[in-house]
Amino acid sequence: MTLEHFSDRLKATRKSKNLTQADLAHKLNIVTGTVSSYEQGLKYPSIEVLVNICQVLEISADFLLGVSDNFSLKMGGLTEEQEQPFLQILSIVEQYNILKETNNK
Repeated sequence: MTLEHFSDRLKATRKSKNLTQADLAHKLNIVTGTVSSYEQGLKYPSIEVLVNICQVLEISADFLLGVSDNFSLKMGGLTEEQEQPFLQILSIVEQYNILKETNNK
């Protein structure tokens, strides 16, 4: 597990729910800059905020933290076939970040 999974998956999931950073921040009772920091990997939420993020976005913490590739608890009624493009996009983003990190070393 890398914390990059968290940033990428948070952003991708937020966007898949058609939420802005401000929308998510409002639902979590935090400031927009905090959501931005999470998505940039500059800081990470407390356990309490992580639980709230999972509830608001209807996803599992395991997915958000990169422990599992099981996308979510609820995908808004999408079938497994409809979920696949989201999973493929996330996989591509994760691979890109791994390559980027490797090249920066």
